[in-house]
Amino acid sequence: MNIFFNNSKIGLEEFDNNVKKLATVLRSKGLQAGGVVAILLRNDVRQFELIEACRYLEISFVPLNWHATGSELQHILTDSGASVLVAHADLASAAINELSEQACILVYPTPENILVSYNIKKQEKTVLESRCEDMTTLLENANPISTAIKPFRGIFSYTSGSTGRPKGIRRQVSQSQSDPYGVYEGLARTLLKLEKGDRFYVSAPIYHSAPNALSLCCIAARYADMYIEPKFDAEKFLADIERYKITHTYIVPTMMIRLLKLPKEVKEKYDISSLKFGISSGSAWPADVKKAMIDWFGPIFYESYGASEIGFMTLISSEEAIKKPGSVGKILSGGSIKILDDDKNELAVGESGSIYVYLPMFGDFSYTNSAENEPDERYQGHTTVGDIGYVDAQGYLYINDRKKDMIISGGANIFPAEIEAAMVEMPQILDCAVFGIADKEFGEKVVAAVTCQVGHSLSLQQVHAFLDGKISRFKYPRQLDLHDSLPREESGKVFKQRLKVAYAS
Repeated sequence: MNIFFNNSKIGLEEFDNNVKKLATVLRSKGLQAGGVVAILLRNDVRQFELIEACRYLEISFVPLNWHATGSELQHILTDSGASVLVAHADLASAAINELSEQACILVYPTPENILVSYNIKKQEKTVLESRCEDMTTLLENANPISTAIKPFRGIFSYTSGSTGRPKGIRRQVSQSQSDPYGVYEGLARTLLKLEKGDRFYVSAPIYHSAPNALSLCCIAARYADMYIEPKFDAEKFLADIERYKITHTYIVPTMMIRLLKLPKEVKEKYDISSLKFGISSGSAWPADVKKAMIDWFGPIFYESYGASEIGFMTLISSEEAIKKPGSVGKILSGGSIKILDDDKNELAVGESGSIYVYLPMFGDFSYTNSAENEPDERYQGHTTVGDIGYVDAQGYLYINDRKKDMIISGGANIFPAEIEAAMVEMPQILDCAVFGIADKEFGEKVVAAVTCQVGHSLSLQQVHAFLDGKISRFKYPRQLDLHDSLPREESGKVFKQRLKVAYAS
């Protein structure tokens, strides 16, 4: 295994040595079994070295969203009980005034390729030296830890908190269970279908559960190379496939839409024949986008319905997706799905309701700060994360939308994801997000926030004309707002709560 990052290559022996030195540093800062380290890094090999170091100390890691404010970060540090924060210099500098004086902050220099990708000014050490310790110096003076690897406590992730403060997903650890790290090694074969000599490419933000877990699958396998890119750029993605002969990648619908909207001459410029496997998780993949990607790259794509709480729950291949457009596949082996109404009654095949899933792969969990809500999220060992959908007669799952995003207008349930999937096909639209706002007559009305392609504009009437025959008229947006850009993460998630703030009055 080799890891390629920041124009350098790290081999397995060097990686393992770095991991053991990191474990020594973390132990010297008081981290012991059951402890928590918080990680505030952009895409960097250091993130995976830290995660591996946690295995020597029996500690959990909290990957932090680096878009968060200092006060949001401090909430997670306090709630999780993390006693050490490891950060890139620029991120630590931006948040440091809002972080508790009690926090032990260890800082890495921000790598050159990240500075360039995000147009960041190099951070002067004097800004941080009074509150932080330099990881480079600590590692230079550290000896590799001599203890053996312990059972993996894994990720301690936090939900997005779009309707309130983020809540932590704490894994239950039992002495009787086998090392959970073996799950990642198994998924490398069964989910990622990795073979010796394959090359996995990740450019989605690693603080998200899915790219984090899939990258760990590659590391656990120890026989495939990994290429870490600071951020996704559509043309560079194609160029990197050709340059490095990439075989596997994690890719989300937002990335696909940006690829599909590249000029024809750019699409045809690069040799992408080495790519044989792409997997998507998170937001649902619009059927038209999926078909267009399969037509371009071939039947190499898989979609998984996943959640931080449960893991990867379903899987569907390109061949299945063509036969079952809109489906996210069948439940993985050992799991089951129940579709329930608001009174917890099981619904018949084809009827939409809350999706409850049982899948013991990553073990049970509890939330850190919302125990009062958990009875609503559990049913006979099954858990829901708030999604609405249905199962067909063959057991294929279809997702309508997030329950919290559903719009109720004039008594009708309207799912924004369906409208967004139709609108994004409009040539003038670069990006869009649909949501509901209060309306005196109908309860809620549908609003579309749109970013147009360069040189284009758009009217509500044009949108209605394009949607004619694609979706029902009662689902049409009643208001269109044009934006220079939408508050969207690289992972594809739109912060709809931020868009709704303008309508709060």
